[in-house]
Amino acid sequence: MSTSPVFHTDTALAQGLRELLKQLQERLSLRSPLHVYLAGGMAVHLYTAHRVTTDVDAEFGSRVFIPSDLIVEVTLEDGTRETVYFDTNYNSSFALMHEDYLEDAIALDLGVEQIKLHVLSPLDLAVSKIARFADNDKEDIAELVRQGLTTADDIEQRATSALGGYVGGLAMLRLNLRDAVALARQVEAERPH
Repeated sequence: MSTSPVFHTDTALAQGLRELLKQLQERLSLRSPLHVYLAGGMAVHLYTAHRVTTDVDAEFGSRVFIPSDLIVEVTLEDGTRETVYFDTNYNSSFALMHEDYLEDAIALDLGVEQIKLHVLSPLDLAVSKIARFADNDKEDIAELVRQGLTTADDIEQRATSALGGYVGGLAMLRLNLRDAVALARQVEAERPH
C-alpha cells in the first residue's frame, strides 16, 4: 500500500475544484484559514484520475454558509462541459467513518491561501463507501484497490473498527462490508504482481 499517494491535480475536475475553493474563499471573505475535508467522488478522482463527478462532498472545520449559486464550469478532457459545485446535503454522519478519519486526512495544497484542504485517506474513502454501497461506490472501492492505494485487509480492519460509531442499522451495513471486502479481494487477485 502506498504511504504517500500522488494527487492528480492537473485534470479539468481538479482545476474546477481549485477554482471552486478560490471562489468560496472570496465569497466568504476569509481572513483566517478554513479547514475543508474532501470526501466522495472528487476525492477518489484526485487519487485515481479515474472517477468523474461534479458534486463536491466536503466537511468544514467550522460553520460556514455555502452560497447555492457557487458553481464552476469546466470542460473535461473529452470535451464534455460540466459544472462543479458543493453538495450542500453532504453529511459525513450518514457514512461509515472511522473515528480518526479527519486526523488521517492528507493535506493537499491547491494554492488557495485561506483554505486548508485535506483529502480523506484512500482507506477512509473506501470505508466511507460501504454504508451506501451503490454501483459508483463499488467502482470507487475497486479503483482505489486496483491502484494499490488500499487493501481488502485494511478496509476490513478499519471498517470493523468503525462499526461502533455508526448511526443506523448494522445488519445491512455488515452485509455491505462483507461484499466490499470480497470485491476488494477479487480486484487484488486480478492485479498483476
